[in-house]
Amino acid sequence: MNASPREPALPIAGRDPAPESRRRTRADRARQVAEVLRRQIASGAFPSDVLPDERVLIADFAVSRNTVREALGVLRDEGVVERRQGVGTVIVRRPYEHTLDRLTGLAETLHTHGEVVNQVRVADVVRPPGEVARKLHVPDGGRVVHIERLRLLDGVPLSLDLTYLPEDIGAPLLAADLAGRDVFGLIEQSTGSRLGSASVTVHAVGGDPHTCALLDIPAGSALFTVERLTRMPDGRPVDLEFLRIRGDRLAFSAELVRATPEPHTAPAPRHDDGTRRTEGER
Repeated sequence: MNASPREPALPIAGRDPAPESRRRTRADRARQVAEVLRRQIASGAFPSDVLPDERVLIADFAVSRNTVREALGVLRDEGVVERRQGVGTVIVRRPYEHTLDRLTGLAETLHTHGEVVNQVRVADVVRPPGEVARKLHVPDGGRVVHIERLRLLDGVPLSLDLTYLPEDIGAPLLAADLAGRDVFGLIEQSTGSRLGSASVTVHAVGGDPHTCALLDIPAGSALFTVERLTRMPDGRPVDLEFLRIRGDRLAFSAELVRATPEPHTAPAPRHDDGTRRTEGER
């Protein structure tokens, strides 16, 4: 059996580490190659839907043939690519990008990638859970509109969306085209005003059996869970969403700018009793 190719790593200061701790295994490098290829696929690289030949990948990543094949095996096990005789390694599932640097609905972002359809599972007026009422500024005893939709892209499940809206905002939407329209567009049409801003939190979880069954993936599969609270221009919260999105079908992207650090000002000296000295006392 051939030994796994390894690469040197930086030594630990003060001692001579064992060879195993100083070197990266082929599995480490294969994972890194797979991650870069996965990102390229999600960003629209390889428009022919065929990955470069193994020899090209070996040269590009400066790794061994076995490392490239192991990386492709990772993507194949994820259902992203498959090997076709006489063609090569073909992309069979390309995650779609959804930007986080502007306020758009999923359908607005993905309409160029295929047909987005919503299966409406729930559309009703309910008493909100306490956390929902707090975030939407709904008074005690108030009600909200609750909408649950299964979103499909070209017939394949993409996400399960739970939406809560204040009753005065959501009630007109119950008679609207919830199967074919984004909630954002429906709110703006109903209110005659553009939405203003949103707070978004994203994290990854292993999907529960019920959600995974609805999304047609194995139980425990990776999901993005997204909480988004959207407000009108005057700051009023009008749309609280909890989205569970298949991790193999969507990639989030954003363009970020590093803020200029504020100048550090040393605190003024203090008297023995803790009060600050005035300029004349220094």
